[in-house]
Amino acid sequence: MNKMRTQYDFQIGEIGLRVIGEAASPVDVGLKGFRPFATELIDEPKLTIDTEVDLPIDWWAGGCAKDRTLIDRFDFEDRDCECVLARDAEARWFGMFPHEEGCHPIVLRHAFGSSIIESNAGLGGVPDASLWRFGLWVAFGLISVPNGAIPVHTSTIVCKDRAVLFLGESGTGKSTHTRLWRENIEGAHLLNDDSPIIRSSAVAYGSPWSGKTPCYRNLHYPIAAIVRLSQAPHNRMRRLSALEALGALLPSCPPSFAYDEELQDAICETLSKLISTVPVYHLECLPNAEAAQLSYSTIFGK
Repeated sequence: MNKMRTQYDFQIGEIGLRVIGEAASPVDVGLKGFRPFATELIDEPKLTIDTEVDLPIDWWAGGCAKDRTLIDRFDFEDRDCECVLARDAEARWFGMFPHEEGCHPIVLRHAFGSSIIESNAGLGGVPDASLWRFGLWVAFGLISVPNGAIPVHTSTIVCKDRAVLFLGESGTGKSTHTRLWRENIEGAHLLNDDSPIIRSSAVAYGSPWSGKTPCYRNLHYPIAAIVRLSQAPHNRMRRLSALEALGALLPSCPPSFAYDEELQDAICETLSKLISTVPVYHLECLPNAEAAQLSYSTIFGK
C-alpha cells in the first residue's frame, strides 16, 4: 500500500502550487512569506513539486553533463552557491550547488509538457531556507511563464486601487522611490518589494518573494503604469514607445530564462500584450519627494 504523503497547497498569481513532502514544506522550513498564500486547491494545480525524488546531485559533473545543454550558469548572491540551468532531450534541470560544507545541493527536474517538477529538496533533512526560497521561485517561473504569468523584479506600489511597478537595476533606488511614495502620496502602500507576478491582463499580484522587505500580500490590482528608474541629477519623466517599453521590461524578467528560446518567447508574448494596454515610462530622478510627486502626477494626473 502506498503511503499517503503530506502536501501543501498555495495559490500565487492565479497559479495553483502543490508542494509534496513534509521536510520541504515552505512554511515549516521558515519561509513565512508563503503563509498568506496557503489554501486548499479544488482543481488540479498548475504546478506540483515533488520534493522527495532521488535525483542525482552530480548531474552536471563530468560525463553526466555530456548529454545536457547549458542554458545559464551563475552565482547565487544570497549564498556562496553556484547555480546551473540546463536542458536535455526530455527536461530542463536546475541545480544549486553550495560551496559550504554540509549544505545539501538542491536539484530540480521539469520534464517538458509536465505540470510536475521533481526535486530532492525534501531528502536529507530540512533544506536551506535561502536556497529553497530561490528554488521555489525558479520552479514557479518554469511553469508560470508558459501560462502567461511572469515574476518580475520590481518594487510595486498601490495607489487609488491600482498598481504601479518601478523597475531598475539593483541599487537604482526602486525601494527608495516606493518609500517616497508612501511618505508623500496619500493612500499609497506597498504590494511587493521584489518579485510580484504580472499577467498580460494588466494585473499585478503579490507573491511570497519580496526580497529583504517582508511584504507578502495575497492581493492583486490592475496595473496603472510601469516605470523604469535611473539615477540622474534632475527629475524628468517621459512615456516610452512600444519597442522601448519592451526593452525596459525584459531585463527585469528572470535573467536565466533569456537564454532559453521557448521561455523567452513566452515572456515576450506576455509583455507585448501587456504594453499594448499599459503605459510604460522612464523616470530619470533624484531620491527626493519631488520625484515621487512627478511620477504620481504623470500617471494619475494632478
